[in-house]
Amino acid sequence: MMRSFSIAIAVVLAPLAAALAQSPRPDPVPVQRQVEALFEPSRDLLDVKLTVDAMVDPSVNTAAVKSMVDRMAAEIAEMAGKDVDSTAKLTALKRYLYESGSWNGKKPFRYDLDDPLGEKPANRLLQRYLTTRRGNCITMPLLFLALGQRLGLTMALAEAPLHVFVKYTDDDGKVWNLETTSGGGFTRDGWYRQKLPMSDRAVANGVYLRALTHDEATALIAAFLIEDHIAKGEFESAIAVSDVLLLHYPNFAYGLVKKGSAYNGLLRRELAGKYTRLEDIPADLKTRADQWYGRNMEAFAKAEALGWRQQDGQVQ
Repeated sequence: MMRSFSIAIAVVLAPLAAALAQSPRPDPVPVQRQVEALFEPSRDLLDVKLTVDAMVDPSVNTAAVKSMVDRMAAEIAEMAGKDVDSTAKLTALKRYLYESGSWNGKKPFRYDLDDPLGEKPANRLLQRYLTTRRGNCITMPLLFLALGQRLGLTMALAEAPLHVFVKYTDDDGKVWNLETTSGGGFTRDGWYRQKLPMSDRAVANGVYLRALTHDEATALIAAFLIEDHIAKGEFESAIAVSDVLLLHYPNFAYGLVKKGSAYNGLLRRELAGKYTRLEDIPADLKTRADQWYGRNMEAFAKAEALGWRQQDGQVQ
């Protein structure tokens, strides 16, 4: 995705597909209200994830997935035994998911090496992960977290460039990184910094390697909606969603980047291939385009001020 998009460049680009240019533009207000509802305190992150998935793909059976996760958590609790500490529960959770046995039909959950980043939207759905047992750095930590929280474990999501992992606090208050794409193994911050390079500023500002609050994790999960709207050419809705997410998570660098990308999409849709000269652009459209370009630049500038870099990519 381009970082920015000036009007001078926009007017000479090849036309976008006619279907995209002529597609109806949904009202962003109802979408914005739906997204705001995700931040209700009573909703756990599994509920947030399934609601987001169903907004992207209405065929998702949220009730069935919830029931399956609850059943899995009960089976893990039975495997761990009664009155055990968090270490025993965590060991049982890892065994249940990643070791082959009767408890998982001898089909353990694995990292999908064909789509490790979850770039295909269908592979971002938790329902699909439960069905295929092949996950990515989005679905794997989310299922692990949902199960762990149901077992009473203290867990939170955390980010690295192009990656999500789990922060786990043991009974002694020590915090550990758990790499759910690799058997839930313990992983040092230094390993993430080596494998997924990030700026010192981004780490200092909490963009990466920090346990996210509930609202921040909700925004991270809901970023799937921004991507979905951009992919459909619904840039106004993408911006509306990003505005809600950034209200709850102001330092969400990825949300800022996607917001900038959505303004870039507006410029492409409204200008590309339609005008050969700047002076041909109607005055009202040029005013709006100037505003879009300014907001595009502003969004990326804020992300970069937090320590985000172009080489960090477009997480999730």
